[in-house]
Amino acid sequence: MFGVVEFHEMIECIAAALEERDHYTEGHSLRVSDMVRAIASKMGFSEDETRIFHFSAHLHDIGKIGIPDSVLRKPGRLSDEEFEIIKQHPAIGARILRKASAFEDLAEIVLHHHERFDGLGYPDGISGYSIPIGSRIIAVCDSIDAMMTTRSCQLETVTSR
Repeated sequence: MFGVVEFHEMIECIAAALEERDHYTEGHSLRVSDMVRAIASKMGFSEDETRIFHFSAHLHDIGKIGIPDSVLRKPGRLSDEEFEIIKQHPAIGARILRKASAFEDLAEIVLHHHERFDGLGYPDGISGYSIPIGSRIIAVCDSIDAMMTTRSCQLETVTSR
């Protein structure tokens, strides 16, 4: 049986699989997950809730495994069609995670990490407090990391629409 430490290590291994495929995002999930854990803790979430948010942040981009290299690794601005393909990664990630019942809570958070409070996000266009709080925290931390790293040049092409 897995304990919390082993479960966390397994999640880090899964996140590392994406980083092996897309070195451009190396360290991104770790930075985002560390920020998420710190913010959730400061906000007063329980240890269990904080852990779920933290684990979800590690895996928030796992759906990019299902994005073609021609889109994922494209230098420069994405076309509208390519952006539509990128927008599929939260749903792909949720489908992957739902293969394990232990990841169901994580899958829901991953699914909605690109939703926006104003309803203009994706994949479902949900808004406000309908967006899971873990997804909202990840969205903030994901944006901070994008602005703080060279990765922002690529993400700007994805999120500026």
